[in-house]
Amino acid sequence: MKFWIGVASQEHVKIGEAGGFCQLCHGKSAPLKRMKKGDFIIYYSSKRQMTDKIPYQKFTAIGEIIDDVVYQVEMFEGFFPYRKNVHFFDSRECPIFPLIQDLSFIQNKKQWGYPFKYGHLEISKEDFLLIANNMVDDSTLNQIKDEICK
Repeated sequence: MKFWIGVASQEHVKIGEAGGFCQLCHGKSAPLKRMKKGDFIIYYSSKRQMTDKIPYQKFTAIGEIIDDVVYQVEMFEGFFPYRKNVHFFDSRECPIFPLIQDLSFIQNKKQWGYPFKYGHLEISKEDFLLIANNMVDDSTLNQIKDEICK
């Protein structure tokens, strides 16, 4: 079991959440192939919309990968991104700033945005649970912990 962060605008995260899928790195298949059934993903959104200039900087969705299928769809003419199915949990968005000092994957706290640069990264179980604790209610957190302990 692995724990991932995907990076996308809030607008794009909400589309994936509504459709029950994740899509990473402008639709590339490679990051999705690294994720397996039972892995967990948290989305980080630096912006509300891809073209925004105003920072958003929040964790915006959390879910569990539900199968190992990577599939391609035509999103619009000529654009065929790859996707993977996700069960998203009911969650609230969480600003990153209060967590930066405690997240181990952010080694340089002054240049905290660097780990998000590539659009997809693996994080520790401890970092995942720290973020999850700030995004979901106690019941959902207990459900997630039960899945992790299986």
